[in-house]
Amino acid sequence: MKFKEVYEMSVDELRTKKRDLRQETLHLRLQQQSGQLEQPSRLRLLRRDVARIETALSQKAKANANAKK
Repeated sequence: MKFKEVYEMSVDELRTKKRDLRQETLHLRLQQQSGQLEQPSRLRLLRRDVARIETALSQKAKANANAKK
C-alpha cells in the first residue's frame, strides 16, 4: 500500500484498516509460533502498512488542529 493511497483515505477508513491489519498481524504471529507461516515477509509488510496509517492519522490530526486555530 502506497502512502498516497493511505493519505487519501478518510480518518474512519484509516482506523478500520489499521484494526484489520493489526488483527491479521496477530493471526500471522500465531501461525509463525506454530510453524505454519508460509510468508514470513508478510509480517514486515503489515507492520509497515500500519506505520503508514499511523503517520497519516497523526498528520491529519495536526492539520485539523492547525485549521481550528
